[in-house]
Amino acid sequence: MKILFTGGGTAGHIIPIIAIAREMRKNFPNEAFDFYYVGPKDKFAANLLTKEGIEVKWIFAGKIRRYFSLKNIFDILKMPIGLLQAFYYVFIISPDLIFSKGGYGSIPVVLSGWLLLAPIFLHESDITPGLANRIASKYALEIFTAFPAERVEYFPSDKMISVGNPIQQEILKNSGENPKKILGLAGGKPVILFLGGSQGSQRMNDVLLTILSDLVSDFEVIHQTGEDNFNQVSNEANAIIKKTLKKYYHPLPFLGGNALACAYQAADLVVSRAGAGSLFEIAIMAKPVILVPLPESAQNHQVKNSYFFGEKGGAIVMEEANFKPRFLLEKIKALFAEPERLKTLGEKIREMARPEAARIVAEYLENYLSQ
Repeated sequence: MKILFTGGGTAGHIIPIIAIAREMRKNFPNEAFDFYYVGPKDKFAANLLTKEGIEVKWIFAGKIRRYFSLKNIFDILKMPIGLLQAFYYVFIISPDLIFSKGGYGSIPVVLSGWLLLAPIFLHESDITPGLANRIASKYALEIFTAFPAERVEYFPSDKMISVGNPIQQEILKNSGENPKKILGLAGGKPVILFLGGSQGSQRMNDVLLTILSDLVSDFEVIHQTGEDNFNQVSNEANAIIKKTLKKYYHPLPFLGGNALACAYQAADLVVSRAGAGSLFEIAIMAKPVILVPLPESAQNHQVKNSYFFGEKGGAIVMEEANFKPRFLLEKIKALFAEPERLKTLGEKIREMARPEAARIVAEYLENYLSQ
């Protein structure tokens, strides 16, 4: 059976694809699956997908920006080329179905699949769908959603199936090793995990660096900086932290797999952007969280995601206008002065966890293919 995946290329698109592919192989070992991925060229996606035995094909894809940029001109020129490339790959592969995770890179593949009569399934991680999935929804047989269907905007209700967000199963597994030992934590202080998304967040990094010297006096910090920001953040942190306190700060360019599992297990509090991937991972790990939604996110989806969790009592939402260094520091100290509140936040967010999302999607796709 041939399954063709497509998506935009960020971790939020790629990790759920990998989770579903793994579940299909694990739960249906007697089936001969051939997995393919067609999308825009991305080093992060290439590394992860090829390790999973998913054959990767790159296409040009034009991103439609909601602001003026000369890049828009070049990206418009890429679109027809990308559509021709996608049509060629879909024709050659002749997949039994196409599974799209959304993102601008998925549009040429979905349109090509529709033209070639391939069945199309979508997964939408956010309350407000992005433009790509809005377009693709017109051609999809079913749309899997991370949030409850009644809260998801735009899609027709008869196409939606609420399943949660497929996650890396590694974060649920305890290898038996001490996560603090694996990450080299000093111990003796509460641990705070800062997540700015797979590509990091320069503004979150700047806020953290401003208060870092004070923060490590009372807490131990694990900080996902983003690949591009790692050297700059590490150098600045090294210059401002006292020598005796440097063992309490742990900058890492990216957290994935076992390292991410260990970071979640060790953390007493998470400060994070509000991408759906991180939200549902934090929920499954039952960690109290301060959410800092990205204000530029398409259709304001991170703000809407955040307030859904906040309304349920499972998160504290701090929009970026209020995300100031001293305010954040005082908020963190206030939370740790109220251990019962931290405990309640963890319990409430756990109620929104959907750990079986990848398995449910995998079984649904397998049942469709078996008909």
